[in-house]
Amino acid sequence: MSSVIRLGILEKLPPQARTIATTAIFGLGAGLIAVAFHLAIHGIYEHGIVAASHGSRLHFVIGSFLIVAATSAIAGWLLTRFCTDAAGSGIPQVKLVFWRDFGVIPWRVVWVKFIGGALSVGGGSSLGREGPSVQLAAGLASNLSGVLGTPKHLRRTATAAGAAAGLAAAFNTPIAAVTFVLEEIIGDLNSRMLGSVLLASVLGALVAHGVLGAQPAFTLQSPGAPHWLGYALTPVVAAVATLAGCWFQKAALGLRLFNKRPHRLPAWVRVTLGGIAVWAIGAGVFLGTGHLGVFSLGYDDLSSALNGDMVWHVAALLLVAKLAATAICYGLGGCGGIFAPTLFFGGMAGAAISGLVGWVLPMTGADHVTLAVVGMCACLGGVVRAPVTGILIVFEMTHEFALVPALIIAALVSQAISRRITPHNFYEEVLAQDGQHVERIVPPRSLRTWMELPAARIANFSPVLASDLAPEALRTLFASHRHERFPVVADGVLLGVVERRAAEAALKGDLPAPIEPVASCVAETPLREVQAKLIESPGQLAVVLDKAGPEGRVVGVVTLHDLLRAEMLFAKEQEE
Repeated sequence: MSSVIRLGILEKLPPQARTIATTAIFGLGAGLIAVAFHLAIHGIYEHGIVAASHGSRLHFVIGSFLIVAATSAIAGWLLTRFCTDAAGSGIPQVKLVFWRDFGVIPWRVVWVKFIGGALSVGGGSSLGREGPSVQLAAGLASNLSGVLGTPKHLRRTATAAGAAAGLAAAFNTPIAAVTFVLEEIIGDLNSRMLGSVLLASVLGALVAHGVLGAQPAFTLQSPGAPHWLGYALTPVVAAVATLAGCWFQKAALGLRLFNKRPHRLPAWVRVTLGGIAVWAIGAGVFLGTGHLGVFSLGYDDLSSALNGDMVWHVAALLLVAKLAATAICYGLGGCGGIFAPTLFFGGMAGAAISGLVGWVLPMTGADHVTLAVVGMCACLGGVVRAPVTGILIVFEMTHEFALVPALIIAALVSQAISRRITPHNFYEEVLAQDGQHVERIVPPRSLRTWMELPAARIANFSPVLASDLAPEALRTLFASHRHERFPVVADGVLLGVVERRAAEAALKGDLPAPIEPVASCVAETPLREVQAKLIESPGQLAVVLDKAGPEGRVVGVVTLHDLLRAEMLFAKEQEE
């Protein structure tokens, strides 16, 4: 089948026309799978949790428990049995394979993510569908690219285009989808993939528009321009929403780190326990207030808050309950994203503050709506660290230019606060917990940028060390390794370096092996400084320490060979 496609019409097209045609295929396919994912979640949720809420209180308690527990258990078993890479949001995994694996996403990630995500989110777990939609769409586009004959090392464009189309279809926000892919996944707003990402994003949004309607995410009345009080409260709401997002990030990732340790309980059982925790919190909130916002996406309650139809204390309760439920659900390995929850946190923070202030000062409907969307923008921007995307998502949802000044203020406040509390965004910390450091594999865009990269980018973090300079120990070390120089350590602390030739000469004369001084640096030292150290060092070796100073422990080494090899790779990437 694939050979027929490769030799068909596409092969007869000029290169530029072929690129446009294949990108259109990626965009349409990605949009369709994102819409299908949305419909699957909506169908499961409406026939499950929502249907149970229409019965008696006892019927709801028993029915919702069985639904959440069963769907969480099945999703957890799928993730554990078939594909652990389908757990969580999916966006960190897409970013990693985009750079590390040239955008190649295995097919099993797609089908496991689709079934597991639909069951988890549709079954009531407090997670979002936008991150999974990105991974699903990117995975489908990557596999379609393979079917069309694209070599594995050239699939990054297809993956980026699919990711943009998936997010555009999830929110019906094509511009925000483009900026998110460029900001978060590619990391370059001037990327050569911009054209493909733009086209695929538009097509993904058109698919969502045609199947789901003009506004698939929220129903929002036209707010108009806020008054002075709305603008005065904008920094306050932005700060509270950002703090809520930062707390969620620390709680969810702290629990996720704990969950990664060896446990007696199987992984699927822990996922099920996360779902049951959501049920306990969500059922309590529903029985007390009649709101289902803790379950699943919570978009109905968020729409109510956006339109000023929710009292402040209910919004505050939903904020706290959703924060706890989502942190537990994600931390224990649930299958779903964080876009919808962070938007929910921010919207409820804005609704709670505006409602509370409204008891004392007169506030217009435009003020209430503005503060709710300000909270959404600030919370999303603080967690994801994509401020332009946060502004554009809310703007495209509302189609209200009058909100833009308040959104810009919210983005500035969220970035200022979140960068002081959490050094990295949510997705970077997820990858770091998994032992993946994207900054070491993302190619720099200029020589100046390359020179500012940290030494960790090229260092060898499995160095061979000499901790015993006794003659027999040195002979064994030299026989086992062919290196010319070995850092000498005592209890992990650097003493210097021993050179093979000088040590062998000393051993022949029954003399102690001489220890020579050596240059050192830390993992964060820029390559321009490392280069100067290597040039000045007689041994052409620099030892990487965990901290600067005489008490620093050896964690790696950088050689002149490492530097030259990295420079050659950089030059080759620039030519391509």
